Amino acid sequence: MPHDGQAMTQTPILSDLVARTTSALPEVEKLFASTREALKRDVTVAGRISTSALEERQFRAHALAWLATYLEALRQLNAWAGRVTQTGQFGEMEALILQIGFGEYLAQIAGGIPMSQGELARLSDLGMAWQPGEAAATLIAGGNTPAARARLVDLMQDNHGRATFGAPGLDDELEMIRDQFRRYADEKVIPVAHDWHLKDELIPMEVITELAEMGVFGLTIPEEFGGFGLSKASMVVVSEELSRGYIGVGSLGTRSEIAAELILCGGTDAQKAHWLPKLASGEILPTAVFTEPNTGSDLGSLRTRAVREGDDWKITGNKTWITHAARTHVMTLLARTETDTTDYRGLSMFLAEKTPGTDEDPFPTPGMTGGEIEVLGYRGMKEYELAFDGFAVKGENLLGGVTGQGFKQLMQTFESARIQTGARAVGVAQSALETGMQYALDRKQFGKSLIEFPRIGGKLAMMAVEVMIARQLTYYSAWQKDHGHRCDLEAGMAKLLGARVAWAAADNALQIHGGNGFALEYRISRILCDARILNIFEGAAEIQATVIARRLLD
Repeated sequence: MPHDGQAMTQTPILSDLVARTTSALPEVEKLFASTREALKRDVTVAGRISTSALEERQFRAHALAWLATYLEALRQLNAWAGRVTQTGQFGEMEALILQIGFGEYLAQIAGGIPMSQGELARLSDLGMAWQPGEAAATLIAGGNTPAARARLVDLMQDNHGRATFGAPGLDDELEMIRDQFRRYADEKVIPVAHDWHLKDELIPMEVITELAEMGVFGLTIPEEFGGFGLSKASMVVVSEELSRGYIGVGSLGTRSEIAAELILCGGTDAQKAHWLPKLASGEILPTAVFTEPNTGSDLGSLRTRAVREGDDWKITGNKTWITHAARTHVMTLLARTETDTTDYRGLSMFLAEKTPGTDEDPFPTPGMTGGEIEVLGYRGMKEYELAFDGFAVKGENLLGGVTGQGFKQLMQTFESARIQTGARAVGVAQSALETGMQYALDRKQFGKSLIEFPRIGGKLAMMAVEVMIARQLTYYSAWQKDHGHRCDLEAGMAKLLGARVAWAAADNALQIHGGNGFALEYRISRILCDARILNIFEGAAEIQATVIARRLLD
């Protein structure tokens, strides 16, 4: 067994590392299966999962969700190692990422998985105990050592400037896409993004025009509707690289992705023919108008109502946390059309047209008003509260032409939205890693660079490992979607883990900056603020854990 001064990859174990990590997986799978069955027994009432019983055991349910997420993350890290081995890319850096990742995540499963800064999911909370077998015990003891982290950060310095630390395991087409958007982020976004943030400015329209010309808004829209018809994996790569530049730029495509998915899944033929080409070209910009002031994640209790007037509709109510609302052309707007209902069954989705606003008059369309919500980060598109008072929507713009389908239509978009959010989280985490590493290389203390101090180098090494883990989990969820498989579980896991990884990376990178990290002039201060939103939007971490647990138990 390697001692504290040795890394496993400096021993003959390197040749069979993947075999060892592969052998450790069944141990975790068995542990997870026992844990799931025990919880399922306790929350099953009359043959069905009881919502109230599950809520009473919320901490236990969320611990199960995190255990399942770690299991899937380790599976995908191991699968990545297998792929890069087959392509001849499995070198020392990749081996270190694999062994540190397995060693650390197995140790956390045994000792406590951090769900947030002050909450650990321990096996004792689940009523379980685990005695790791030989493979897992060896990885726990010798995987994530100071020597392994030190060697990894040495290799990262040698490879500084690469798109990622460690071969990402993508095919040639996706690598070409990555290179194109990485260059764009480096040249057109990173040099100016912090200034946009400090001045609280909207992302310039010329950037949106350039992204439209590069095909960002039509990336996954079928070719028959003017898009490129590319995979969700391509969307992940583009979102990751643009978010590495600035989360606001990486999120510009999110609204188009949501709108296009809504129309593709639930729209009429006429709606698809009319709206999709305009979304794909960037001729029109959409915004998603779902959340209300007193509902949060409880979308089924929305109160904004739509009343029919002849062939058309009038919308009345209030919405909040509406991103990029002012200068967009169309709103995917969720409202209650069945006024005698109080749950999701009375909701309908509208493609509500509006006139783009200006700085002087952000909401010129009759029947709607709005005000900006000042926020810590994620500023480039701005957030708004909206009020509707008899806002007119054409009858032909009821999505699908049938009322009462809005909630179902929205649920169909959550897979893609959460995959994309996982990708944005990976991009932000990568940005934090690169920013922290550059500072650690440049900053001298006590006669040497910060990166030479073990705890500084160790932080950077762990960032690289966790970014790769979150990246592979996100790629896998996109692969599932591209191959026609249900992937709400995997997408939720990618979002859950990615958001935590992004926050940890940003927090650690700011710590590396010391007092300078607390100064607004340093971009890590912005990256920290941007990272914080990832644990909240597209489903807060607590809601996401509940959704994952429910799926695991059904």
